[in-house]
Amino acid sequence: MKVALGADHGGFGLKEMLKEKLEKVGHTVIDCGTHDENSCHYPIYAKAVCEEIQDGNAERGILCCGTGIGMSIAANKMRGIRAAVCSDPYSVKFTRLHNDSQVLCLGARVIDHALAEELVEIFLSTEAEGGRHTERIAMIAEIEEESRK
Repeated sequence: MKVALGADHGGFGLKEMLKEKLEKVGHTVIDCGTHDENSCHYPIYAKAVCEEIQDGNAERGILCCGTGIGMSIAANKMRGIRAAVCSDPYSVKFTRLHNDSQVLCLGARVIDHALAEELVEIFLSTEAEGGRHTERIAMIAEIEEESRK
């Protein structure tokens, strides 16, 4: 699977670990930065990852910052993107099953690397259920369009 990764300075170390793990198991990684631990602005990297998804270059995205919250807020401003900040396996599974979220946001100061690795595995291996959830996702898209007027 093609996965776009992005992080700010707070999530840099987690992003680097995930990049190595994902490449090791055969995923194609698009590294949207940041590329060091110098202080930077998370919206830049949220936008870059989401654009890779919007352009069809990546199927999923993973964003890392201190809590995952800022990245989630920024990513959800992008048209057609459904991003979820998660710190437990149940939430990750159901954001894929019910919401068909394309972007997982992780907090490097909230979860450890082992849990992050587990959450990413669930995120990438879980497919959306469809069915009644498809209608709900369409309703979200409608709200998004209406709010742009």
